[in-house]
Amino acid sequence: MSQITTHILDTTRGKPAQGVTIVLHSQQADAWQELARGTTNQDGRVADLLPKEQLLPLGIYKLKFFTQEYFNQLATTTFYPFVEIVFAISSTEHYHVPLLLNPFGYSTYRGS
Repeated sequence: MSQITTHILDTTRGKPAQGVTIVLHSQQADAWQELARGTTNQDGRVADLLPKEQLLPLGIYKLKFFTQEYFNQLATTTFYPFVEIVFAISSTEHYHVPLLLNPFGYSTYRGS
């Protein structure tokens, strides 16, 4: 399993959000560097965002979820064209960063 995992649940539909592009970035001074990219499957997950043996250095990271393309597929208006979740990696342990999404709101938490 990748050190960083995520999934998206569309809370309006009560279903996983399939077909969402997700990009992992690391903070480098005042800029962001893209590290990995994937698209959610039928379970709303990206199977292997990073190779399972790759451990990230301690630091600040963000997951960018391109939600506009998902809602376009559903012919649904959304207030958020993308969602960015910024978080700190402070150890080599596993980090699960889920996104609970609807057209006019979202929330996240540190999962397991």
